[in-house]
Amino acid sequence: MAEERCHSMKSAYSPIFRLIAGRLALGILSLVIVSLVIFLAVSMLPGDFATATLGRSATPETVAAFRERLGLDLPWYLRYFAWLGHAIAGDFGQSFSGRPVGQIIGPRLLNTLYLAALTALVAVPLAVGLGIVAALYRNRLPDRMLSAASLASISVPDFFFAYVLMLLLAINLGLFPTLASIRPSMGWDDKLYRMALPVLTLTLVILAHMMRNTRAAIISIMSRPFIEMAKLKGESPFSIVVHHALPNAIGPIASVVAINLAYLVAGVVVIEVVFVYPGIGQTMVDAVRNRDIPVIQACALIFSVTYILLNMIADIVSIVSNPRLLHAR
Repeated sequence: MAEERCHSMKSAYSPIFRLIAGRLALGILSLVIVSLVIFLAVSMLPGDFATATLGRSATPETVAAFRERLGLDLPWYLRYFAWLGHAIAGDFGQSFSGRPVGQIIGPRLLNTLYLAALTALVAVPLAVGLGIVAALYRNRLPDRMLSAASLASISVPDFFFAYVLMLLLAINLGLFPTLASIRPSMGWDDKLYRMALPVLTLTLVILAHMMRNTRAAIISIMSRPFIEMAKLKGESPFSIVVHHALPNAIGPIASVVAINLAYLVAGVVVIEVVFVYPGIGQTMVDAVRNRDIPVIQACALIFSVTYILLNMIADIVSIVSNPRLLHAR
């Protein structure tokens, strides 16, 4: 009896393990392809990096020695495999300024992760809650108001939100500073105070998308037969949504949350530039301005890893939360 039960469990979960393994392999393959695209795209930028770094007054001998020291005279495929091997080991090489790339982007990446975490703590519960409210009051006044507000929010660029909030809350009311420059020596209360406007801006940017997808996922579940059975049993609408519809809508909700969390890390460049926030997005903009190839490649690779990893996690959550995959076909 025990052996039959064990065999049944193995046969039930083997499709999930195969699907998860497939997603992991696809994620690794995507990361390798994206790393190649990043390397080639940066390498094909117009102009000579050595000349741009040393200036026009540099002699040809100095430029050639500089290119040799940085390995820019080697074929692109040798440079790519050397860069990829070191990147896998966590070594992004030396910046053109002479500092290790890890020392440059490490503190800035932590600042971006702090900003993303604070925004997620505010935006994700709020978006799910508003999505539930919109689904409960479907086609009624609360749903129409939330739908109209979310549609207007999606239509507005993120930098416009940033400047409007800066004008209203920082300049006119003086509640927050216009610049979100933080330093390691600051206390957490001072950091949170300076990060308030970027967090509020990012919350408004991603809230509408998550709320609309949560509403759509719950409404699609509400037409299922087991929801009708719960209604016939006399359960309240709130109980039906929270205890029956929401757990079955985890997959679609996890996917949209993952996409928006990836945006908080990889797509936050504009917000960091507007508020002069010392994050990895601002670092990449400065590196592009200074034509610092190793820093540009490292930042782009981190953004790609974030997108691929979070989307892979969302796929795995969707697979595990789908009960139909628990049974062999």
